[in-house]
Amino acid sequence: MKKILIIYAHPIETKSRVNRRMIAAVESMSNVRVNKLYENYPDFFIDVKHEQSLLEEHDVVVWHHPMYWYSGPALLKEWFDLVLEHGFAYGKEGNFLKGKWAINCVTTGGRAASYQAGGVNRFPVRQFLLPFDQSATLCKMRYLSPYIVHGVHLLNENNIKEVVADYTRFISFLRDEEWQEEQINREDSFNIFMSRGKKQ
Repeated sequence: MKKILIIYAHPIETKSRVNRRMIAAVESMSNVRVNKLYENYPDFFIDVKHEQSLLEEHDVVVWHHPMYWYSGPALLKEWFDLVLEHGFAYGKEGNFLKGKWAINCVTTGGRAASYQAGGVNRFPVRQFLLPFDQSATLCKMRYLSPYIVHGVHLLNENNIKEVVADYTRFISFLRDEEWQEEQINREDSFNIFMSRGKKQ
C-alpha cells in the first residue's frame, strides 16, 4: 500500500461544487494525506520544512487543483517556488524526491472538446501541464498522465456523485494497485487508462 499526499490548492473552496466533494470523499482514507494549501497558508507564508517533510514521507504526490488560466492557482506556484529547493528536490545532492510518483488532478470549466485542436483552448490539458511534468522530471520523480475532470460547471447532482465515486476509485487505485507508469503514460489521461482497464 503506497502513501498518497494530495497537495490541494483551491482559492475559493467554499464556492466549489465539485473539488470540495472530491476531497471530502478521500480525506479519511487510510494512507492518504490531504494537504490544503489555502487553508493552511492563507497568508502565503509556507512552512517549507514541514512541506518537505510531508513529501519525504509519501510515495505518490497528487497536485489537485482547478485549471486557472491554463495552470495552477497562485499558491500552488508559490509552493513550487519555495518547497522544491535546490539541494532538496533537484541538483547534485537533491535526491529526496527521487523515484516518487507525481500526478496532476485537474478540473476544468470547459468541456473536453474545448481542449483540443480547433477548440477554444486550442491544446489538450496535458500540454498546459508540461511545466509540472518537467518540474517533476527535474526532481527525479516519475510523472504520470493527469487525471482530468472536464466541464465541472455543467455537472448536475448525479454527475457530481459519479465524479466523486470515480475520484475515490482513482485514489484507491494509486494507493493499492501495482501498475507501471509506462502503461499509464501511453494515454492522454489517467482516466482513459482506468476506463480501458475496466473494459478488459
